[in-house]
Amino acid sequence: QVQLVESGGGLVQAGGSLRLSCAASGRTFSSYAMGWFRQAPGKEREFVAVCSGSGGTTYLADSVKGRFTISRDNAKNTGYLQMNSLKPEDTAVYYCAVGSWGVGEKSYRYWGQGTQVTVSS
Repeated sequence: QVQLVESGGGLVQAGGSLRLSCAASGRTFSSYAMGWFRQAPGKEREFVAVCSGSGGTTYLADSVKGRFTISRDNAKNTGYLQMNSLKPEDTAVYYCAVGSWGVGEKSYRYWGQGTQVTVSS
């Protein structure tokens, strides 16, 4: 069993930056791939980024490539999503999840409760 708690969301102006954190309970965090997803109002949840259990391999959605970075610190049982050059269209609730490597929701077994990110123009 893994419990995930996201933090770091908030209101930021376009062009600004935020760093989301995902704190995990349990001793198996490093054995799972970690992903970030987001859901904007009226839209389906979409994949943002994933990194391997070691953090050595990452993959990002085209919409955030070059602006967002995913990383993790297994010693701290914490994952991160560094978001730079934010745009209003990045406004969404952001979720972290752990499970198997993949871009689909079904790859992930455990989910956090989400954190709101709002980007003003």
